[in-house]
Amino acid sequence: MNSSKPTLSIYAIQDRLDSETPYFVHDHGITLMDQGKIIKHLTFERTSRNKHDNKLQNSLYDILKGEGLLHPDDYDLVFPDNVVGRSVISKCGRLRFEAPLSNTLLSNPEKGRCWWLDHERDAYAINHELAHIGSCLPFYGGYKEDSLLIHFDGGGSLSNFSAWHYKDGKVQNIEFHWKFKYLSSFFNANPIVFGIIGAKYNQQNSVPGKMMGLASYGSYNEKIECWLKQNNYFANLWGKKGAFYQSAQKEFGWKGNQLHTNDSFLQDIVATMQFIFIREFTAELKILQQQTSARHLYYTGGSALNIVANKHIVDANIFEDVFIPPCTEDSGLSLGSAAYVEFLKHGNVAKHSPYQLNWGLSNTATSLNDIPQIAKALSEGKVIGVCNGAAECGPRALGNRSILALANSKKLAKKVSEEHKGREWYRPVAPIMLEKNALHYTGGKSIHNLADLMLLDFDIQEDKQNEIEGVVHVDGTARIQTIRSKDQNPFMFDLLSYLDSNYNCKALINTSFNKRGEPIVHSHQDAVKSAKNMNLDGVVLDGKLQLF
Repeated sequence: MNSSKPTLSIYAIQDRLDSETPYFVHDHGITLMDQGKIIKHLTFERTSRNKHDNKLQNSLYDILKGEGLLHPDDYDLVFPDNVVGRSVISKCGRLRFEAPLSNTLLSNPEKGRCWWLDHERDAYAINHELAHIGSCLPFYGGYKEDSLLIHFDGGGSLSNFSAWHYKDGKVQNIEFHWKFKYLSSFFNANPIVFGIIGAKYNQQNSVPGKMMGLASYGSYNEKIECWLKQNNYFANLWGKKGAFYQSAQKEFGWKGNQLHTNDSFLQDIVATMQFIFIREFTAELKILQQQTSARHLYYTGGSALNIVANKHIVDANIFEDVFIPPCTEDSGLSLGSAAYVEFLKHGNVAKHSPYQLNWGLSNTATSLNDIPQIAKALSEGKVIGVCNGAAECGPRALGNRSILALANSKKLAKKVSEEHKGREWYRPVAPIMLEKNALHYTGGKSIHNLADLMLLDFDIQEDKQNEIEGVVHVDGTARIQTIRSKDQNPFMFDLLSYLDSNYNCKALINTSFNKRGEPIVHSHQDAVKSAKNMNLDGVVLDGKLQLF
C-alpha cells in the first residue's frame, strides 16, 4: 500500500440468496479516505432507498463512474469480507476482486487478485471482524494505548465474537469463535422471538430493536431461563411451534394459543433472554480484561446497539473508558476498512463528527435564522422533520436526519411513533437534550460520552419523569442523546437552547426520519417526500423551515 494515496473501500459481497430482503449480507457501502480524513462516504440504502440494501454490485460501476472513482491507480483498494464469501464482482464484470481463503483472522490487510477495467491491479481484503474494529477509528481519532477491541455480531468472517488487544501501537488478535452465537441469535434468529414480535425470517434486521423495546415490559425469571436452556432456547422450531406451546403449558400452566407482544409470560421470555445476553457478555468482558489488563474498551458489531447492555458495561466499571462508534453494525464496514488501512499507513486517523454520510450531497451550510419559527412550531405541538447537511453514519438519527416533537406528552409520542412512523406500540422514542438538562433528568454528576451517539440507557429520576413522559420507557429509562456544545451540532444546540430559554422546554423527541420499513432520508427530495407521506407538519431543509 502507498501512504501517498487515498484509500477506497467497497463493501459489496453478494448475498447467498437473490431475494428482495437481505438474508446474510446487508448494508453495502463505499468510503473514500485520504490522510486519515473521510472524503466521501455512502451507505447504499440511503441513495437506493431500499432498506439494508445488499445489491451494490448491480450498480457499482455506474456509481463509481458517476463520482469519478474508476481510476484505481489513484488510490489503494480494500474490500471487507463476509461469512458468505470474499469476492466482489460487479454486474458488468469489469470490476472483480477475489481474496485468498484464510482459516484465521489476520490483523493486516490481505492482498488479493483484482481485475479493474480489464487490467490487473493491487487490492486488499480485510476480514469482517477487523473492519468492525476499524469503525471506531474515525470517531475517536485512534485507539488509546492498552485497549481491548471487541467485535460482536450475528456473524463475521470466521466468528461472531472476536477480541483484539491494542498495545505498543499494534493490534493483535486474542480470540475469535462462535461460542456466543446463541446469544446474538436471540436477537436475529430465534423463532420464538420472531413469533412474539410477529416477524418473518427475512425481517431479521428489524427484530433486535423491537425485541429490546419489548424486553422492558417483562422481567427476568430464573425458572424460565432453566426451561429455555433445557430446550436449546427453542432455536429449531421454525414453522413448527407446537412443541413450544405444549412445553409452556406443561411447565408454567400457560394458557395462550398464539405468540404476540401483549402476553406477560411471553414478555418475560424476551426479558429473560435480554438478561442472559447482558450477564454472559459482561462476564466475558471481565475475563478478557483480567487476561489483558486492558484499561479501555472499544466495542463494535451489531450487538453494540443493545443500549441496555451498554449501560451495564459502563456501570460495571470494568474499564476506564468505553467507546462505541455510531455505525457499529454492518453499515460501518466500508468506513471501518478504509479507516483501518489509513491508520496503518499514517499511524493516526482524524477525529470526525458522526455526520459523514455525504455521498451526492451539496456542501451547503445550515442556516440558523429560522430557529425561532421552528421552536414556535414545535411548542405548538407540531411534528417536524429535519434534513440538515450530511447525514449521520449508522442507524440512529442524531439531529441531522431526525423527526422532532415535544417530549412532554405520551399522546404526542404515540402519534409520532405509531401514526407518523407506523411503529409498534411497545417501542419507545428517544429524547435529545442539552447536557445540563440530561444532568437535570438523570441526577448524575456527568453524562457518559456514549450519550452523544444515543448509545446508552439512562434512569430518569422518578419525580421528573412526567416532565418528559413521552420519551420515558415503561421501565423508567430513556435513551438520551446529549448535545454538549455548539461545535457538536450548531443547529440542534441553538434550537434546544432557544426552546429552553423561551419555552422552558428541556427536551425533544428525536426519532429517525423514516417510515417503518424505509431507510432514513438522505436528500432534500427524500425528506419532503417522506414528510408528506408520513403526514408531518413540516420539514427543515438545511435550517430553513417549510410548513405544509
